[in-house]
Formats: sequence, C-alpha cells, structure tokens
Amino acid sequence: MTAAAKATGQKRQPYVIKAEEREERYARGWYVIGGTNSVSHKPRELHVFGTKLVAYRGKEDGEVHILDAYCPHMGGDLCGGEVKGNSILCPFHLWSWGADGVCDDIPYAKRVPDKAVVKSWPVLEKNGLVFVWQDPEGNDPIPAQEPERLEDWYSEDWTDWEMEAIPIQSLGRELVDNMADMAHFGPIHYSTVKSFKNTMQGHKFVQYMVGGHEILTEGDAGLITSVATYEGPAYMTTTMTGVMDGHPMKVHLLVSHIPTNMNEFTINFGVMMRKDPKASKAQNKAMVEEYMEKNIESFHQDVAVWNNKCIIDNPLLCDGDGPIHLVRKWYSQFMTDISAVQETQVKAREHVTVEGPSVEDTLRKLGFS
Repeated sequence: MTAAAKATGQKRQPYVIKAEEREERYARGWYVIGGTNSVSHKPRELHVFGTKLVAYRGKEDGEVHILDAYCPHMGGDLCGGEVKGNSILCPFHLWSWGADGVCDDIPYAKRVPDKAVVKSWPVLEKNGLVFVWQDPEGNDPIPAQEPERLEDWYSEDWTDWEMEAIPIQSLGRELVDNMADMAHFGPIHYSTVKSFKNTMQGHKFVQYMVGGHEILTEGDAGLITSVATYEGPAYMTTTMTGVMDGHPMKVHLLVSHIPTNMNEFTINFGVMMRKDPKASKAQNKAMVEEYMEKNIESFHQDVAVWNNKCIIDNPLLCDGDGPIHLVRKWYSQFMTDISAVQETQVKAREHVTVEGPSVEDTLRKLGFS
C-alpha cells in the first residue's frame, strides 16, 4: 500500500483491463504474401484480410496478379482455375478474368456484361518478396511508402531468403508492440540488453538494440547488434550481427505479418545471410538453415506468449518499460483514414530506454565493417 493510501485509509482497487470491440478494418500498407517463388502459373489461394484471394503469375508478362477469389457469375472459386495468358479462367463456366479484374471472355456469350469486374489488388515484387497493398478506403499505394530496396538481396555475396509461414492466434498489433517492449527480452529470450533505443518518423519505426541472446549468441564475445525497421504496419526487416560457431555472422531477418482475419495473422518469417567466401555453396546453405532454425526457435518463444495472452488496450506501464504507447500511437496512423492522420502519429521522435553502447560502436568492436 502506498503512503497516500495508508494516510487516507483507502483500499487499493484492482486495475481493470480494457479491450474495446473492433470493427473489421485492416491497416493500410504493403503486406508480404511470400517469396518470389511462392507464386507461379498455378493459382495460389490466399486467406487474408477476412476474405479469400487468388494469386497467380501471368504466362505472358511473368508478373504476379492478385484478384478476389470468387467469380461473381455463380460463385466459382478461381483458385481452382487455370491461367491463360495473363488471365485466369473460372473452373465453373470458364469465364475469363484479366489481370485488371475485368472479364475479358465468356466462351458461350455474345457480349460480356459491363458489371463483370472483380477486385484487382495492387502487387509489388521487390527484394525477393511479393507484396500486396491493402487500404480500407480503396486508395492506390502511396509512393513514399514503397518498401526500400534491400541491396544485399541483389548481391551474389548473400544467400536467398529461407522462409517459413507461422500462424498466430492474436492481433497483428501484438507483434508490433515488440518494437518498444525492451523488458520482454530477459524473461522470454533470456537476453541481456546493453542498449535499447527507438526512433520513429512518418511510416517508419526503428528499434536499435545491443545485447546478448541465449540462442543466437556465444557468450559475451557473441554480442548481437540488431536494427529492426518497420516500413508501414506489417513489413519489418532486421539487420543483425553476431557470432555462430566462431564465425562472424551478418543476416537480414524478415518478420512480416498478414492478417487472416481480425483474430489471426500469419508471420512470413525469413532469413538471408552474407556468404562466407571461404565456405562452399553447400556449407553456406547449411549455415543459413542452421541460423534459420535458431531464429525460429527464438521466435516461437514469443509465439507461446501471443497465443495465450489477452488483448489489452490500456497496458499498465512502469518507468522501466519501453515506449509502448508511442509505438501504438505510430501504428494507429495505418488504421486511420488518410485525411484524418494527425501530426502526433507521424512526427519524428526518439526514445532511449537503456543507455549503453551504440550499434555502430559495437560493430566496430566486433570487427564488422
């Protein structure tokens, strides 16, 4: 009991956890659906944003196209159809739907109805990944929010992505909270945090961390540096350095979620690694696979919590916590109509939770250029 409560004889009341009812709305931005090789000429079904979509690669243009999955004629599922040219045929009556969503042929009709249009979703292929754009207002992609080019993916000195899809029973916001949640690294990952800082501006939120990690490091000499960047509400990449089996390691992690519905999301988790020039192709592949395995093990430490915790809109924070309210304020811009976004949601800020060695100084200490 606090001194003030003792003085007044007041009984301390339990804190009430609040979780508001949510309308079905998905944050505006780019979402990863998989690696470049995850979409082919064979239609792929996507259960995302509370609906079903179909993704396929055009046989003529070689580009990925994504449409609503159900044919408005009689409800046939385009995921069971066939790609012809850049169009996809409904398996029910062979209505043909172009990449722009417009019906371009009905084999037994003299004319195509003017209303024969399905939704076509904006698509981006970049950094070895396929993205789909989601906007509850139906706006086109915002050019300034296109994911930045990851130069290392285009370099022969790096491996390709090793990827895995992980289903989670929770809100995508829970994942984003981790960007500011310094205090979970000890209990969940058995990590020692030497320094922890966040910055935000516009559609980007960044976490800088130096510390140890039970799974991903080797003793004190195996300190890791981590720079994790959200570009929009769902696409997050992390550049991480460390030591594994005595070898200096530099990797990029992909932690990009996409909602299945309002209560579930899938993490598209990936690892790519700078190749060891002294190692063979097989050895480099083995190293990235081993690091992927270790990262998946580490990530599942978070998953175990997310799958069992409750949603809490009013977290009771203390002075040692990271800026949870700040990251949620930043994230809220993507749930807000563009015309209603406030300066407080996008303004440049910096918050230092743990003072300590910078990422740059630690990289020099570990011998990384």
